[in-house]
Amino acid sequence: PKGRVPMHFEAFGRTDAGPVRENNEDSLLLDIDAGLFIVADGMGGHASGEVASDTAVKTVREVLLEGQDPEETRLNRPLDEDESVRERLRYAMNQASVRIRQQALHNPAHRGMGTTLTVLLIEEDIAHFSHVGDSRLYRYRDGRLRRLTRDHTVVQNEIDAGRLTPELARISPNKNILTQSVGYHGTVDPDTATQPVEDGDVFMLCSDGLTDPLDDKSLTDIFASTAFEDLAEELVQQALVNGTEDNVTVVVVRISEEG
Repeated sequence: PKGRVPMHFEAFGRTDAGPVRENNEDSLLLDIDAGLFIVADGMGGHASGEVASDTAVKTVREVLLEGQDPEETRLNRPLDEDESVRERLRYAMNQASVRIRQQALHNPAHRGMGTTLTVLLIEEDIAHFSHVGDSRLYRYRDGRLRRLTRDHTVVQNEIDAGRLTPELARISPNKNILTQSVGYHGTVDPDTATQPVEDGDVFMLCSDGLTDPLDDKSLTDIFASTAFEDLAEELVQQALVNGTEDNVTVVVVRISEEG
């Protein structure tokens, strides 16, 4: 299409089991050639979380990059290009959900497993993103950090209804109860969006092991004071220093115009 500019990516990913958990149930993907970046935070006992998050990441990658034909795109009306990408994302995430449920049915030890899933796909100068659960996507631009996703949690619903402040939500004992997750809740209804990217944008995908101990101001301070190539490592270290009790996973992507 006219006017779309190819972009150059740099990306780094870091994951750490953290000080409390024996297993790391987070999974991540950085595919710079395809412009595809994923973070998933699995849940379920007996290493099931690892199975769920790994399955989700692999399935989304296969569907998006190996071109299985999404049935949902056969709609009565033609989709515009951005819309059809978002339909592909929705389809990929639902395929992941089906696959995780099938594994759980075949192996009773994995019953009840599920995962969050946050996906960023950048095609030329357009960012498409899709998510389920409470892993997040942020964008850092012109010194400001903006969260692009809304948590699918009971607590977020309370905030939206005006019954809870964001500050109290951070210390709520229910803050990690999800309203939907991939695999556990069957068919999922991901939030999807499309935005133009700008030269110099930095995107961050992360699990809640990062955002539980670090609020948006703390995150902004780290972005502002850290060289990009050290950013993923520094974010994970600061989460550990600030007492995270969960696995911590961060993927950061910096975008620049080619040429």
